[in-house]
Amino acid sequence: MTRTDPSSDHRSGALPGTVRGFLAASTVHDADAASAFLAEDVVVVDQGETFRGGEQVRAFVRDAGAEFQYTTEQTGARRVDDEHWVVTLRLEGTFPGGVADLDYRFTLRGGLIAELVIANHEAA
Repeated sequence: MTRTDPSSDHRSGALPGTVRGFLAASTVHDADAASAFLAEDVVVVDQGETFRGGEQVRAFVRDAGAEFQYTTEQTGARRVDDEHWVVTLRLEGTFPGGVADLDYRFTLRGGLIAELVIANHEAA
C-alpha cells in the first residue's frame, strides 16, 4: 500500500482509467458503458441509498438525477492508496438547492470498481 498526501490534488488524467471511464459514462447516464468498469458484485451507496450488483447499479447510473438538468465539474481528486480514490464533483442545475459538491469514494479491485460511495463533500 502506497500512501500519498491526502491533500494532494490530481487532474483527471492522473486518475485510473476505470474511474475516468465510469465518471464519463455515468455523467451522460450511459449504463452500458459504465457497466464495463464495474466488478460483478459492485456496491454503490448514494446519499445513504444502497445499490448492489450489476443490474441495480446499471439502473442507478441510468436513472440517478435524470429528471434534472445539470452540469458536472471535477473540482478535485486524490489517491488515498493503491485501491482507493476520492473524486470531488460540483453539480449545478435544476435540482433542489441548485449546487452540490459531492465526494465519489472509489474502491478498486482487480482493475474494476468494487465499491463507490457518493456523499456530500468533506472540506479538508
